[in-house]
Amino acid sequence: MSASTLQALIFDVDGTLADTESAHLAAFNHAFAEVGMDWVWDEALYTGLLDISGGKERILHYWKSRNPDMLEVDAMALSDTVDRLHELKTAAYEAAVNDGAVNLRPGVLNLMDEALAQGLQLAIATTTSPVNIAALMRRAIGPEWRLNFTAIGDASTAPIKKPHPQVYLQILAALQLRPAACLALEDSSNGLRAATAAGLATIITPTTYTVHHNFTAALRVVPDLSHVNLAQLRRWHAEKYNLLKA
Repeated sequence: MSASTLQALIFDVDGTLADTESAHLAAFNHAFAEVGMDWVWDEALYTGLLDISGGKERILHYWKSRNPDMLEVDAMALSDTVDRLHELKTAAYEAAVNDGAVNLRPGVLNLMDEALAQGLQLAIATTTSPVNIAALMRRAIGPEWRLNFTAIGDASTAPIKKPHPQVYLQILAALQLRPAACLALEDSSNGLRAATAAGLATIITPTTYTVHHNFTAALRVVPDLSHVNLAQLRRWHAEKYNLLKA
């Protein structure tokens, strides 16, 4: 089998599998209110904060931006509060997903089904938490959703967040495939940078939160996965590697 034959699709989660950010935003604000903080993130502020990968990292970045003179002696108390906020936020998000507030984006399930039927492997490469992934996929696919994926990389396995390629490198190792045998599917510039740093050609499906990002390094940018099928992905993938060989 040629090294450039498409053998696996690797999916990001937030923004790619589902347009989750509005639910995440509501969950953050719920957590702030729960602990009596006066923070309220609006959509414009949150869009900017999405440049910071990871929920805890996002909270900490915002906190430090509001309190630039924070003393190191407060670091432990700060860490404990961030952890508590993130726990509350995760619980609120999971409840929202279970209540049907988040659904998979158009074309996702069809593409997964088509890929599995044709013998491709599926994987997830995200920096969100395992709880968030399970809540989303359990509702969308069912309790046995995990069986569809050969490998899953998340915040628990890859603590260095995107745009670092750690999670993609882990997934490639788990799949035992070269980058040229895979396609990554992402929605953001951080995700694109992480995937391309791992050597992966990347399909981008932007959301309203990421449509302004720079996607010049992407293999293709499409509105959502209902605009493509596996035959098109195979063709774009083959064209890329045929050009590299020319």
